[in-house]
Amino acid sequence: MFGRLGWPQLLIILVIFIMIFGLGKLPQVGASIGKSIRAFKKSQEEDDDGDEVEALPKKRKTTSKKKTKTDESI
Repeated sequence: MFGRLGWPQLLIILVIFIMIFGLGKLPQVGASIGKSIRAFKKSQEEDDDGDEVEALPKKRKTTSKKKTKTDESI
C-alpha cells in the first residue's frame, strides 16, 4: 500500500507540507527529519555491533522476609 507512491501522490504530500509549514520552515523541517533518521540508523548500527545499551535499568528482585517470633527476639 505505502510502497506504491507515485509522482502525483508525492506532489500532493509536498503541497500539504508547504501548506502546513510554509516555504520558510520547509528546509528546517527537512533537516530535522534528516537528523532524526541519521540518529536512528546510527543507534540501529550500534545495536547490531553488540554495543547494546539498556534503556531501562533492571529491577532488582527483592525477597520479602516475613518476621517471625524468633527473628524479633534476636
